[in-house]
Amino acid sequence: MKQAFIWALSGTGFIFLMTCLGAFMVFFFRKKTNRIMQTLFLGFAAGIMIAASVFGLLTPAIEEAQARGELGWLPAAGGFVLGVLFLLLLDRLIPHLHPETNIREGLSSSMKRTTLLVSAVTLHNIPEGMAVGLSFALAAQHSGDHSLYASAVALALGIGIQNFPEGAAVSLPLRQEGISARKSFIYGCLSGVVEPIFGMLMLLIAGFIAPIMPWLLSFAAGAMMYVVIEELIPEAHLGEHSNAGTISVLAGFVIMMILDVALG
Repeated sequence: MKQAFIWALSGTGFIFLMTCLGAFMVFFFRKKTNRIMQTLFLGFAAGIMIAASVFGLLTPAIEEAQARGELGWLPAAGGFVLGVLFLLLLDRLIPHLHPETNIREGLSSSMKRTTLLVSAVTLHNIPEGMAVGLSFALAAQHSGDHSLYASAVALALGIGIQNFPEGAAVSLPLRQEGISARKSFIYGCLSGVVEPIFGMLMLLIAGFIAPIMPWLLSFAAGAMMYVVIEELIPEAHLGEHSNAGTISVLAGFVIMMILDVALG
């Protein structure tokens, strides 16, 4: 368990660090960022999350269920739907704002625009932290299977890579709202703090959730896919650079697929 804790702490710490590194870009971009750059960032993040959901979460969920003599598709489909419904509920309840479309969502609130911008990305980061934590928890339950640790590392690497543009997606719009670069950077980092929190929480309760691990893996996949389809892909195709958005989604998918296969 100690080894799994160290691995999970390293993995969730890495994805949080990448969010902060992305937020650090606010010190280099003083003017409004190029729309094509935002399109590429968003599309790339979407592609990675799609591949991570399939190869890093759904496939292990099916294999784990089948190894227990259960129907592989049942927890995969059921958990996936529950994850979608969970994010749909949070999306309807938590007030947040999307900078690309300037649309407020969630319950009516008097919160500042700054807080709403941070809430939008923080909402996305919850399933990402869960995904990494659950992957290391699954590896800990099968300590003799080193390929599961490799797969968890690949998932953490992929999510960490896409967290870089996500961190920038928080801090840069805040800077353009007139907030200081230092505060924009801090807000960008804070948007990712839920990742290690939820990731380590999943590991700590792994012993209690072992019987439903396939459901939880699929749950995280469904939640991530909701974010991709509801927000990342539509925002990556706004304006005149839709082809660039499509290519960046595919590029992100291929890179995450390679990471999973090469390391797993």
